[in-house]
Amino acid sequence: MVKYVFVTGGVVSGLGKGITAASLGRLLKARGYHVTMQKFDPYINMDPGTMNPIQHGEVFVTDDGTETDLDLGHYERFINESLDKNSNVTTGKIYWTVLNKERHGDYGGGTVQVIPHITNEIKSRIYKEEAGSSAGTTFSIIEIGGTVGDIESQPFLEAIRQFQTDVGRDNAIIIQVTLIPYLKASGEMKTKPTQMSVKTLQSMGIWPDILVCRSDYPIDDSMREKIALFCNVKKEHVLQNLDARSLYEVPLMLEEEHLAQAVCDCLKLDCPDPDLNAWRQMVEDFHNPERTVTIGLVGKYVSLHDAYLSVAEALKHGGIANKAEVNIKWIDSEELTPANLDEYLAGLDGILVPGGFGTRGIDGKLLAVNYARTHAVPFLGICLGMQLAIIEFSRNVLGYGDAGSVEFDPDTDHAVIHLMPDQEGVTDLGGTLRLGAYPCVIQEGCKAYELYTGQDDKTMGSSPCYANHSAEGRNACQEAGFREADAVTDRQENTSDKNSITIYERHRHRYEVNNDYRDELRAHGMTLSGISPDGRIVEMIELKDHPYFIATQAHPEFKSRPDVPHPLFCGFIKAALK
Repeated sequence: MVKYVFVTGGVVSGLGKGITAASLGRLLKARGYHVTMQKFDPYINMDPGTMNPIQHGEVFVTDDGTETDLDLGHYERFINESLDKNSNVTTGKIYWTVLNKERHGDYGGGTVQVIPHITNEIKSRIYKEEAGSSAGTTFSIIEIGGTVGDIESQPFLEAIRQFQTDVGRDNAIIIQVTLIPYLKASGEMKTKPTQMSVKTLQSMGIWPDILVCRSDYPIDDSMREKIALFCNVKKEHVLQNLDARSLYEVPLMLEEEHLAQAVCDCLKLDCPDPDLNAWRQMVEDFHNPERTVTIGLVGKYVSLHDAYLSVAEALKHGGIANKAEVNIKWIDSEELTPANLDEYLAGLDGILVPGGFGTRGIDGKLLAVNYARTHAVPFLGICLGMQLAIIEFSRNVLGYGDAGSVEFDPDTDHAVIHLMPDQEGVTDLGGTLRLGAYPCVIQEGCKAYELYTGQDDKTMGSSPCYANHSAEGRNACQEAGFREADAVTDRQENTSDKNSITIYERHRHRYEVNNDYRDELRAHGMTLSGISPDGRIVEMIELKDHPYFIATQAHPEFKSRPDVPHPLFCGFIKAALK
């Protein structure tokens, strides 16, 4: 049995619909229910993969290689479930499918219209969750992007109106996240914007069952009664959502407001007591650190912190595991020069260089990598950060002053980073990168092996990527067509005398380490600690004579959870604290 909860937003954007939806997912999971989540975005792009990170924020990647909205990262972190290609639906995907069906003749020569063809396609994406649900009750929580009243969102709202009629109000409910603004001049909180947003929704034939009211100040009983009266909602279902000290406190605050109880009441379900002890302890540790550490995040999209949202959250998770507060110093790589390095980097406890594309800001990132290596500052490189670690090492240790990547200089004589063979001839930008979960073999005897197996710190337990998510990653790889049994062996490493583990991490890149330089890199002290099972791709590198210098081609931040932190980030923060 599947129960559906649609989350819409009113008055203004940016109220936190995604956090509200994710928090509800955590509260329902804590009660033993199975939860899955979707995000319906009204923009016409197929996905956010080609969007400017400064405009839209980071691109979150799932195990099966889908480029999605950053809200899916919140979903995964809160409900600790790996989502897939069905979890993010855009207007672009809907129209693409409908137009292809029209070209194929699937509509029998009829006129293709928003109703019923577009709305039916939207509804079909909702129904797919039912086919894959397990025994018992599954909650499908679906966030509708945008704000009620936006022209772009109308087909989605009409679709959920029809859907609720199809399945019945006992099986599908609406939560409206709205705003109660405070007018400083008059010292009053105003309910009129909420009333108008609900009336807009009602004019479309949709009656919200629950209102989650964002507010700077508490909402008293008289205001709840007023909102309930004018919005035709039970007073008990008018819930306040005040600003929280952290995102991870929101589920606990909404539990105090009885959000899960209201949802279960509307859907005629039992609402057992939740098991939130571990989550409460995590939040307690997060808000009561014993130490402080400062990490320099060197990127070119730092003007919008959401461009590195998962990285920032994974750093916080590593801090929780080490009972430390992580202060992030956001450093624009374009501003770094040899003359001001000490001004920007001196005093940092760790340096992280994240992913990215294009040549802008590369010189500053290379300076940061060199500083971390030569000043024994703990370093973590992610995706492009690993490629730049290879380039910096090749220039300043191997002696190849012009070493570089063909992404930046196609004519360089020492292309230590070059285009992946399967990317040759690719001209389209969207959805063409190496995407999703891929396996990586890590050999015993290196720092990464200790971190992923929990040998680095027994109190941290096993890695989420090795112990808990390896099966998910393996399944995603198989769905994408990868089979370890099919792997070629012409570059297989000799591992017969070593123990190893296979991990599965998510990727989003087009370039890789040039294998012609492997032997030189090793000979000069670099450990190639992670290799693809077929021996073709360098996935992870590290330096032994360094407090912590690890870089990975993958994006480990996507699999970190607040209650199950990623081992690379745990180890990075631990080293930074030293």
